Amino acid sequence: MRVYLAGPDVFYPDAMQRGQHMVALCHALGLTGLYPLNAPVLSDTGPRSLAIYEANRRLIDSADAVVANLRDWRGFEPDSGTVWEAAYAFAKGKVVVGYVPQAATLLERMQGHHVQGRDAQGCEVEDFGLPLNLMLSHSLADVVHGDEASFSGLRAALQRAHALWQAGHCT
Repeated sequence: MRVYLAGPDVFYPDAMQRGQHMVALCHALGLTGLYPLNAPVLSDTGPRSLAIYEANRRLIDSADAVVANLRDWRGFEPDSGTVWEAAYAFAKGKVVVGYVPQAATLLERMQGHHVQGRDAQGCEVEDFGLPLNLMLSHSLADVVHGDEASFSGLRAALQRAHALWQAGHCT
């Protein structure tokens, strides 16, 4: 099974080392890990940003599943690029499993940053008992939990995605 490894991991200072570790973990589980920074970027397709977008889209297209690191990123929501990748894979009928560091709802994670379910701007904070926005939560085949530093979240997500894929799960 080929698994696209979505997440903000590509922005970390040690992004390439993280990717190597993530791909090695996939290999240890009998999977082929597809790390975005390893995608061949064709520089003659226009702006570099477009070339990266197209390379990553092709990599997702070639995958059987997407495992997405949906940790809070620059706020209380996941990285928007990762969300796009998960949604794109969902629309293509692929198995998509997300992982977050802890089993907490969005409202619980925002503890101390809302008053009676309203954020600092007075906007409602979703309270459906879900770990992520309802649209994202219900698009995922599953959301698992585990520590990011030890890669236990990634391991759990890979195992769950593999089980769902073997069972013939699709969107």
